[in-house]
Amino acid sequence: MVVGQHVRHVRVAVIGSGFGGLGAAVRLRREGITDFVVLERAGSVGGTWRDNAYPGCACDVPSHLYSFSFAPEPDWPRTFSGQPYIRAYLERIADTFGVRPHLRFHHEVEKVRWDGEALRWEVTTSRADFTADVVVSAGGALSDPQVPDVPGLDTFPGEVFHSARWDHGLELRGKRVAVIGTGASAIQIVPAIQPEVERLTVFQRTPPWVMPRTDRAISWVERRLHRAFPATGALRRQFLWGVRELQVGAFTKRPELLGGVELLAKANMARSVKDPALRAALTPSYRIGCKRILLSSTYYPALARPNVDVVASGLAEVRGSTLIAADGTEAEADVIIFGTGFHVTDVPIAERVVGAGGVTLAEAWKNGMEGLRGTTAAGFPNWMMITGPNTGLGNSSMILMIEAQLNYLADYLRQLGQVGGLGGGRAALDARVFAVGAWNRRVQERMTRTVWNTGGCTSWYLDANGRNTTIWPGTTREFRRETRAVDLAEYDVIRAGDGGAAPQQAATKETVR
Repeated sequence: MVVGQHVRHVRVAVIGSGFGGLGAAVRLRREGITDFVVLERAGSVGGTWRDNAYPGCACDVPSHLYSFSFAPEPDWPRTFSGQPYIRAYLERIADTFGVRPHLRFHHEVEKVRWDGEALRWEVTTSRADFTADVVVSAGGALSDPQVPDVPGLDTFPGEVFHSARWDHGLELRGKRVAVIGTGASAIQIVPAIQPEVERLTVFQRTPPWVMPRTDRAISWVERRLHRAFPATGALRRQFLWGVRELQVGAFTKRPELLGGVELLAKANMARSVKDPALRAALTPSYRIGCKRILLSSTYYPALARPNVDVVASGLAEVRGSTLIAADGTEAEADVIIFGTGFHVTDVPIAERVVGAGGVTLAEAWKNGMEGLRGTTAAGFPNWMMITGPNTGLGNSSMILMIEAQLNYLADYLRQLGQVGGLGGGRAALDARVFAVGAWNRRVQERMTRTVWNTGGCTSWYLDANGRNTTIWPGTTREFRRETRAVDLAEYDVIRAGDGGAAPQQAATKETVR
């Protein structure tokens, strides 16, 4: 923060303008809080649905479930909507709910530092500085692309980019293209570009389980019905939610029940892939659900086309235009597209957040991410996370988890206002170490029997220590109940002390029991 520069103070600073950030902004306004800013590093809202604009990009959660409950959309064009429509939906949210005046585009957050004397956060961005009573981090887990450090990649003479940074000015027609990875993005990219490229080589480190995508256009009759009778859209959403809630038990308690689903996935593969050697290479050796189950009715047919090669090994080295797999297989390419996911368990913003005592969030999480109810962290007063540790889902809509955390955010701010008023001055809430530990022990104990831990795979759900710090091991109903209200017994209240005291003595702690 530049000394002497004008610094605006706000009650709340929100980082990010995807579903989490826009949802937080709408909830703040509904709570009567208008003194806030939404800091966005890009030039428009949308988050991951702005950044991921690759060919074929679409959601794998049904449209009527992948939207805010307070902003139902009767005109979804398809049962699984594509990226352009979801992004347009988020733009409409910003307009409809009066969020635009709070948006600060091209304001990348460079540092967030806790001022223990003033009991507020100092937020340094690429364009302006702010101070805030509360910071809400809503950058999301799928916001910072992860590109592996491949030896010799700098010798590659062609174009190289990540799927979330698609080069729309590049013509792929007639080119030899290598797609690295076989995750959710890659299985949409491959069938979208296969017809136009000369040669497509897919480097597959681990095969995914792929189920048919039962996508269809939503008829004008359905859309007209949902517009005329909104309750029908709500019932549709409730049905979709209920089906997924019923599935949770198999993922979290009885993974052996997923064997039947594997048979369906194998039948889906057999319909399109007749070559037994290719089928063997595409068949996973782990329990379905251990890694994210992917939905596609076009991926396997694309892989079976004559101009597609599947290398059943990860990319190990690049020598000029020659790509070498870990098993020694070589392939020539003019373009490399990385579909290698994101920094999920090592979120980059953690390096830029400095809490009490000068400790960064990354340092606090050196042994793995931990958060109280997935939302707050010990040593980081008045810091809240949307889609924080262990709030991810393996089979349902993240919007349900986001809305649950928005309920927690609203009650947090109410409680903060009450304890501040009672103390006659400024106050902050800091998650107690014992509460964070107890919550995470409980989460990890429940995790031990889930398919994500017992299914025999290594996934992006797991951190460097092999601990699942990403997924919530229960139903969304349970999480909503756990985040309905803030339990002040889980927090220390920090109050401003004598203004003349040294910074480390300028605040006193009390425990609310």
